[in-house]
Amino acid sequence: MEFFIRSVRGLSIFFGFVAAAALIAACLVVCDMVVERYFLRASTVWQTEFVMYCIVGATFVGSPYVLLTKGHVNVDLLPMYLGPKARFVLAMFVAAASLLFCIVLAWQSGEFWYRAWSGGWRTDTVWSLPLWIPHITLPVGAGLLALQYVADMLCLATGRELPFGLTGNE
Repeated sequence: MEFFIRSVRGLSIFFGFVAAAALIAACLVVCDMVVERYFLRASTVWQTEFVMYCIVGATFVGSPYVLLTKGHVNVDLLPMYLGPKARFVLAMFVAAASLLFCIVLAWQSGEFWYRAWSGGWRTDTVWSLPLWIPHITLPVGAGLLALQYVADMLCLATGRELPFGLTGNE
């Protein structure tokens, strides 16, 4: 179990860096697009699509890292008023429901990715990017997010983490 938790943590951190690199690449391409369009009066064929796909892809593959670091928006009003046992039950319920959602999302988006890949789908632009490339980020991100939820549930169940990061004193 320790190996699984460490491995998922490592994957989440790695894909957090991948997401950060994609956002940096998107920023650099936007700068290039500004220079090409306004100073060189050149056409930008692929830049807008690249930036959109990088930002969306970074959102999907970076989501496990956000869950790992508890960086998501969290409304903790209800957990603050619950006792430790009820807080634990609520945390496990929320994690299980989120895990189920991620599994369904990964499965359905995986089927969609496969259709794009096997059908040779491409964008309708001059760049004509194969759509399986940007579409792969959703099943990968949702799958990794599901693994991170499993690791979080194991940490909660074994007492390594407290539900919602709150102690019994709040």
